[in-house]
Amino acid sequence: MTATAKADNLIEVHDRAALATARALLDSCANPQAMGAAITAAVARNARWRGEECINLLAPEAPTSPAVRALLSAEIGTRAAEGHIGPVNRWFAGTRHIDEVEALCIELLKRYFRCNYADHRMCASMIGNAVVYTALSSPGDVIMTAAQPVGGHSSNRLDGPAGAMGRKIVDIPFDPHELVVDIETFRKAAPLVRPRLVALGLSMTLFPQPVSEMKAIISDWGGRLFFDAAHQLGLIGGKQFQDPLKEGADIMTGSAGKTFSGPQSGIIVWDDPEITEAVTTAVFPVWAATHQVNRVAALALATAEAIAFGEAFMAQIVKNARALAAALDARGLPMLGRHKGFTTTHQAIADVRRYGRGLACAQTLERANIIVNKNLLPSDAPADWNTPGGLRIGTIEVTRNGMKEREMEAIADMIARVVVRRERPETVKNDALALRSGFRQLYYCFENGLPA
Repeated sequence: MTATAKADNLIEVHDRAALATARALLDSCANPQAMGAAITAAVARNARWRGEECINLLAPEAPTSPAVRALLSAEIGTRAAEGHIGPVNRWFAGTRHIDEVEALCIELLKRYFRCNYADHRMCASMIGNAVVYTALSSPGDVIMTAAQPVGGHSSNRLDGPAGAMGRKIVDIPFDPHELVVDIETFRKAAPLVRPRLVALGLSMTLFPQPVSEMKAIISDWGGRLFFDAAHQLGLIGGKQFQDPLKEGADIMTGSAGKTFSGPQSGIIVWDDPEITEAVTTAVFPVWAATHQVNRVAALALATAEAIAFGEAFMAQIVKNARALAAALDARGLPMLGRHKGFTTTHQAIADVRRYGRGLACAQTLERANIIVNKNLLPSDAPADWNTPGGLRIGTIEVTRNGMKEREMEAIADMIARVVVRRERPETVKNDALALRSGFRQLYYCFENGLPA
């Protein structure tokens, strides 16, 4: 049996055609050096396509500044640093400068998020969620989380860390029209199951949630509230969204690679000293060992940028999201939350069921060099998982490129031409390239400051 035939008989979750193409490419290489060159060429193609030619409207993605990007390839990234900061706490000697970098990162995070404690060692925000489940709950405990069709994320569900770690998942009741927790139903439902932990995490997030009311309800039995701010983290630090810790959340996690606009990784912040030992022990030695110190250095610099520019950056992100949502709605694309001003975050959600649903629309827009993602709507059923009815549209990257409300009108027009008016995406692509070519710079960073 040939290697190709053997591979075809294996169980495979990845796209078989993509893997077959990769095998054929490697087979055509004369030597390992040529294989390395193939990797470098693929990276360069992505940098040109995604970094220079596309209007990127992905809500979970942000470009880092040139200085932050440079630190991701710094020499310090080859060094190991297991353990907490300090010579007694480390497993290895020779880490005094790594201690310096990590201490700077923690203190910068505490300043930006106005909190008492911060941890920077998670290589992904989902690992931060696993840390919280480890520290603040036990196998068999009831955890209340949001279901995916109303915006919940798998990291807090049965198919993520919460479920894999043996927690019993109960849905937080949600109002599918208002897109917030149905607090009156929660007031009745929560005492019936007495959750040890309520995890309020939303990957579709448009409006603030009733954190203080929820915390007051679960405090009757000592329940804790965990705010998963994967998407809202930069907005919270930049004072453009609710502040969950000040409203009663016991702990908050988030992604450094979304609105925060740093390197892809996870952050945890909290105020309560009583949970500090449990949380930091769950970080190390349970979930993080050698934690990519180059990423920590890049995160520290991104936090310094956020302190300098975050408030202005986050405010423009929200302005752009509202402007884009309103413009799309006016052009015949129904947007969620219209009656509430569409959004208070970086996201806008389009209902594209009448236009072929989310997957088809996202793939067609990609041919016009406009990048969005398919997204579940509250009315979607489990059968709709792969072909949901919505699109999620974000404004982080276009804002960092210097675009403002006027450009959102132009982007909305291009999207409507493809989705609503059914123009050939290849025709619209020329206009997308023209708009993108006028915004090559990255702003809200030390190199380039604020856009004009």
